[in-house]
Amino acid sequence: MIKRVKRECPHCSELFTPKTVTSVYCTEQCSKRAYQKRKTEEKKELRRQSLIAKIPADKTFITVPEAILIFDIAKTTVYRLIKNKSVPSVNEGSRLIRVDRQALEKLFPLSTKSKTERIDANPFVYDLAKENCYTIGEIAQKFQLHDTSVYKHIRKYSIPTRQIGNYVYAPKSEIDKLYNGIIN
Repeated sequence: MIKRVKRECPHCSELFTPKTVTSVYCTEQCSKRAYQKRKTEEKKELRRQSLIAKIPADKTFITVPEAILIFDIAKTTVYRLIKNKSVPSVNEGSRLIRVDRQALEKLFPLSTKSKTERIDANPFVYDLAKENCYTIGEIAQKFQLHDTSVYKHIRKYSIPTRQIGNYVYAPKSEIDKLYNGIIN
């Protein structure tokens, strides 16, 4: 007998019983809102990166808005550092404060990887030897699923397969990862 596992919706944080193994959000509405939020964040990050690209790299004293963009820190943090004299600054008049870029780089090292970069969906090389794989029938029997459901999940998550004779094999590590927590 399959034990139903409750999951927490990443968008609204409510507990729900997933309708399928692949359900992530409690409702379609939550899924759409999360998608819109992700896309908005990606657009903001692209805008931020384009503005950062316009700032010369050899500029030693930068404005507060430039520091906020480059180091992705709050305005209050920059002004607090200036007030505490943790960061050398020059006041050239009203709203013309310049901050030492090297001092900020020491406090807030720049990340080498931008937020918009995506990791390859499947960067691993799998060992598809018979002893390290399940057949589709074994997966269906072990996790109490229908063969067609197993095929759908394999296609959806781009799990590599290997056919030997009449049997299709999938790596045990990926299948166990996929169905982890569904039974027990």
